[in-house]
Amino acid sequence: MSLAVLRSRALAGMSAPPVTVEVHLANGLPAFTIVGLPEAEVKEARDRVRAALQNARFEFPARRITVNLAPADLPKESGRFDLAIALGILAASEQIPGDRLDDHEYAGELSLSGQLLPIRGALAMTCAMQRQHQQDGHPRSFILPAANADEAALLPQAHILPATSLLEVCNHFSTRDPAARLQRHQARRATGTPAYPDFSDIKGQLQARRAMEVAAAGNHSILLVGPPGAGKSMLATRFPGILPPMTQEQALESAAVQSLTGRFDINRWQQRPYRAPHHTASAVALVGGGSPPRPGEISLAHHGVLFLDEIAEYPRSVLDVLRQPMESGHIVISRAARQAQFPARFQLVAAMNPCPCGLFGDAAGRCRCTPEVVKRYQARLSGPLLDRIDMQLQVAALSPAELAAQQPGEASAVMAQRVAHAFERQLQRQGKPNSQLSGSEIDRICRHDAAAAQLLQAAILRLNWSARAYHRVLKLARTIADLAGSSVITHAHVAEAVQYRRMLTGN
Repeated sequence: MSLAVLRSRALAGMSAPPVTVEVHLANGLPAFTIVGLPEAEVKEARDRVRAALQNARFEFPARRITVNLAPADLPKESGRFDLAIALGILAASEQIPGDRLDDHEYAGELSLSGQLLPIRGALAMTCAMQRQHQQDGHPRSFILPAANADEAALLPQAHILPATSLLEVCNHFSTRDPAARLQRHQARRATGTPAYPDFSDIKGQLQARRAMEVAAAGNHSILLVGPPGAGKSMLATRFPGILPPMTQEQALESAAVQSLTGRFDINRWQQRPYRAPHHTASAVALVGGGSPPRPGEISLAHHGVLFLDEIAEYPRSVLDVLRQPMESGHIVISRAARQAQFPARFQLVAAMNPCPCGLFGDAAGRCRCTPEVVKRYQARLSGPLLDRIDMQLQVAALSPAELAAQQPGEASAVMAQRVAHAFERQLQRQGKPNSQLSGSEIDRICRHDAAAAQLLQAAILRLNWSARAYHRVLKLARTIADLAGSSVITHAHVAEAVQYRRMLTGN
């Protein structure tokens, strides 16, 4: 047999389209050609595969070898096709039997010694493979490096066959003993509860703690404004510890995004992602990009927390790219050659100083910034971006005497229990958190009494809210009512929600 056909997968954003690897041996001067729009990493497979076959004591055919990666118009990148190419050469040269090659899909990068090295996107490839198998009714096993087996096996119905070397894979096809073949991998899950910093470390700051609880219960974005040392970063780092537990579907989506970067850690399974990029990050680093497109920080924080510390220090053009993903929950990266879509259902927690020196509004009057300087500093956050942040909270610093007199705060576990109960009410009522309610759903779900309606009208006139701000206050009040176990939004719920929507002083 001079032709072998195997199946693998490429990566295009979150999708993993199928790729057919065709290997043909022909007479003529020895040559090794790879076609099918391969990028540099794929072209270099010629040298890796040749060395791996020779070091594994196989014969490298001195013939004209042509490898076609179909479809031809789909760009191919990375070394994940090495294993399929090597097996295709061995099958085409009849060094291994090729009768069972179509029962599997293959992915793996080869070292020069023939060892299988880990690849990116194993979980995304497994999910795509399972979807296709459900459609065509032809299930296949997935042979891949052992280092990727844990993440790929997170999909319960997937049949994962891990291997550490090319020789192991070849033995799988050559032996007649079923016990000597590659065995299905059993998923290993992290045990125990996720370890997060605890809110009990924070003394005082009762209003800020309450605001973080409301934000967690309804999946609301929040901006913390206060002087240095007030505890803004401490509040943010402890925020994931009170979020509702991740569902199986959410955990798989989050793990699949992490897998695209090669940074997935099985020990963090079902833990909320927490991303805190530096304020020097570019727009591409936040939303993703590159060639081929890679996920950015907002996608890596999918179903988790994106913490932007010193948000006023980010370039305004960088912050404004967050506006569309905050509304839609996904990001589409369009380039001339290709388009990729990544999920971005993140919860924004931001922190900033009220002025350049950070002491504006200090009780001791130590701030020396002029009103114009304060206004200019706070205006680094555009109005449309601020309009999309549900909660804007002033966090005051405590004096050393107040800190010494404070007792340890309420533990995260207690707060998380209240959050979970409120979140469960939302799921039973509308199947999603309050922050994701649409306009028609707000009218139906956010019912309020007459006193609450009067307060809302007065707040709209006095604070000059947009329609978006009005809807966000209603959703915020609905979350506060859920925490209180109330089916109707009352005057007290609206009053608290209005306090969380006060604009920055300088605007």
